[in-house]
Amino acid sequence: MAMAQAGAVAAAAAGLLVFFLYSSIHKVEEGHLAVYYRGGALLTSPSGPGYHIMLPFITTFKSVQTTLQTDEVKNVPCGTSGGVMIYIDRIEVVNKLAPYAVYDIVRNYTADYDKTLIFNKIHHELNQFCSAHTLQEVYIQLFDQIDENLKLALQKDLNVMAPGLTIQAVRVTKPKIPEAIRRNFELMEAEKTKLLIAAQKQKVVEKEAETDRKKALIEAEKAAQVARIQYQQKIMEKETEKRISEIEDAAFLAREKAKADAEFYAAWKLADSNKLKLTPEYLELMKYEAIAANSKLYFGDRIPNVFLDSCAFQQANLRTAQETNPPSQEAPETSGENHLRAKESTG
Repeated sequence: MAMAQAGAVAAAAAGLLVFFLYSSIHKVEEGHLAVYYRGGALLTSPSGPGYHIMLPFITTFKSVQTTLQTDEVKNVPCGTSGGVMIYIDRIEVVNKLAPYAVYDIVRNYTADYDKTLIFNKIHHELNQFCSAHTLQEVYIQLFDQIDENLKLALQKDLNVMAPGLTIQAVRVTKPKIPEAIRRNFELMEAEKTKLLIAAQKQKVVEKEAETDRKKALIEAEKAAQVARIQYQQKIMEKETEKRISEIEDAAFLAREKAKADAEFYAAWKLADSNKLKLTPEYLELMKYEAIAANSKLYFGDRIPNVFLDSCAFQQANLRTAQETNPPSQEAPETSGENHLRAKESTG
């Protein structure tokens, strides 16, 4: 009986030990850190991924993610400056908590820090933005800037309030607006689309006209260039002909000059040779040779000091007598002729 009781006690103790061990062992996932509370006080040493042991019922833990995570804020109301209330269906905030900042942020804002630092801050910043802009700006004109504005505003506050928590991106869905306003916006967008289409058509027509104008300009420039090239070609041909003519004239002038120089040189040489050749003795010899060659000789005061043919001399003498003597003196002239004939016979 005593042994049975002892066995029961041992079994109970073993079961209690297993229960305590099961309650004290916990697992931390990769990309998370475990923060511990003992008696409600935050312990200073977080634990990394893996299995860890803690005092059951005295120490509790919470897992804090240190990798990229996406927090969603849904159905956020937003009142514009014109008094229209719109709702943004979903806002996604991609953020990351640095491991070194886990203890400080959990101590200041609890393990659910994202509710205080992100969710509530999103509501505040979005309402600030909407209250400063009209529905047209929030819904259409500035909608593409809401994401970046929210990201910058959140990060600016987090740098002061929670260093180590980084906002990577913010994504905002299209706001929900009242149905009547939505229809008006759709009509406005339709008209705007028509206007854009008309503007695009006008641009196409303008582009086509510009293309035609440029094409005509190119053709005109091409024709002008061709005409200019042809004109330059003609000028070059004329210049070539002119140069050829100048070369030919220069060659002809050179030939004529050379010919004239040669003739001048020959005449000059002939004159020099005649100077040497025509000495008084030689001229005297030539004189006697000429006298010896003539068959007739004429002498008298009217006969030139040259040797002429007898018939030619008589004719010249008659013409001279007729020009110088009047008709009444024909007898003396005849007697002169007789006198010449007498001398000729005597000779």
